[in-house]
Amino acid sequence: MKHIGYVLLLISIATVSSCGVKKSLAARPDITGIATIDTARIKHSNTYYTLNNNLLRKNKQGLWEMYLEGEPLERGIAAGSLSRELIKIQEDAFIGKVKELVSSEGYLRFLSKIVAWYNRKLHLNVPEEYKTEIYGVSRYASRDYNDFALPYVRMLYAHGAHDIGHALQDLMLVGCTSFAAWGEKTEDGQLLIGRNFDFYAGDDFSKEKLVTFMNPSKGYKFMTYGWAGMMGALSGMNTEGLTITINAGKSKIPLIAKTPISILTREILQYASTIEEAIAIAKKREVFVSESIMVGSARDKKVVLIEVSPKNFGIYEVQNSDQLVCANHFQSEAYTEDKRNHKAITESHSLYRYNRMTELLSSQEQLNPLKAAKILRNREGLKNKLIGYGNEKALNQMLAHHGIIFKPEERKVWVSTNPYQMGAFVAYDLDEVFENMKKTNIEEKAIAIDTLKIPEDPFIHTPRYRDYEKFRIMSREIENAIDNKQKVEEKKLLNFEKLNPEYWATYFIIGSYYYHNKEYNKALIAFKQAEKREVTTQLDLKKIKKYSKKCERRL
Repeated sequence: MKHIGYVLLLISIATVSSCGVKKSLAARPDITGIATIDTARIKHSNTYYTLNNNLLRKNKQGLWEMYLEGEPLERGIAAGSLSRELIKIQEDAFIGKVKELVSSEGYLRFLSKIVAWYNRKLHLNVPEEYKTEIYGVSRYASRDYNDFALPYVRMLYAHGAHDIGHALQDLMLVGCTSFAAWGEKTEDGQLLIGRNFDFYAGDDFSKEKLVTFMNPSKGYKFMTYGWAGMMGALSGMNTEGLTITINAGKSKIPLIAKTPISILTREILQYASTIEEAIAIAKKREVFVSESIMVGSARDKKVVLIEVSPKNFGIYEVQNSDQLVCANHFQSEAYTEDKRNHKAITESHSLYRYNRMTELLSSQEQLNPLKAAKILRNREGLKNKLIGYGNEKALNQMLAHHGIIFKPEERKVWVSTNPYQMGAFVAYDLDEVFENMKKTNIEEKAIAIDTLKIPEDPFIHTPRYRDYEKFRIMSREIENAIDNKQKVEEKKLLNFEKLNPEYWATYFIIGSYYYHNKEYNKALIAFKQAEKREVTTQLDLKKIKKYSKKCERRL
């Protein structure tokens, strides 16, 4: 309830803003000509569908591949028609996660009104092209959640989920880390870019990953990696060799939605071929959260960070170096006096991950995609310290939606498969993909390049990995028991500790259980054990010490 004051403010404003909300809920893009667009997909199998030249299929690595072409409305309808079952899976997972956090039906209805008020200006800040595309997709969205919002409005809101997630986690729901290397730092001197997208909205949300290859009527062809229904860009590259990745920055909780970051980066991906063009696009849009946008350019043969926020704008480019690292704090001069950015550096886990990425890059003489994947999968802390699986100070936090690697000068991209970024990285050549999509019988022809595939991380076949998955399940069970004042067997608590013994949160959960059951001596021992580990943030450390003092007073 730390944001109760903010919620009350929303209530008071919402009561006098119903007119603006009604207009936003009723607003629709121009859909002239929709009656003439073919909407009937052909089902060839449970994993292969076509609609005219558009297609959706599942490859042998379990990754969905979608090809779209044409005008915005055509693309949107094709995307929705082809992937309707996948869209339902994503919505069920996302709304299910919301219901898990907010169990009251009455509060859910209240929440829908708050979200509508918050997003009342969203439609004014999304380019018409993308609203039209999203409308096409929304025609195939589930009607199960119409009480929350109608399909088009709901799907428009979903494109700001990344922004809202990290604004409220500020509240960091996302803790991504990325890097770029070139010159003497890579085997061939070319640009090599890697990133982890640590967006987590529940296990089910990440199961069906989708790589989209888009051939729009205007702009450049491009690929993005995400999930069905997401028409924005979270990670992507176009056929000009321009790449995009995003890292959340420290944001003030905004009072109104503007342009979602995924929409801004989609526009850059579709219409920019150089860093200069990318910067020009970024400058003309108003955003509502803080974000580092890493842009790599084959034409410019360099990488920069475009650091955007509601009231500031900066460009960061390294000098006399052949690597660039990005976590969740800003590095450009524009933010040197920014208090929130300083707070992110001193109190969050961003600087730790930045230093760990720098350390790992320094330990590699010359990088290639295989070495890049190994870095993205790294689970240890600084100086290879064991900090527990799932620790947000690690580059591999064991929750990533995906990892991705680019070689923009060769138009090659590697995307991870489940679990997290530890499954095989599937390789694509963008020029070859778009050439192959013109041919018939594409179902029989693999567009991924098997010879360039990066093997899965051997760790996923070890007892430690299986223990971690058990740990995740058991941690939720114990936390649920605490919330519902239920008893947990002592033996179960001991087994839980053994599953992830280096992780501070293991002991904090055990300590919390004992504390709420008034076993203060056992609780104090557990909290002291937690404090000895690599605690994720200063806020977490304060919380541990607070509970330790409470235990000492009660003893």
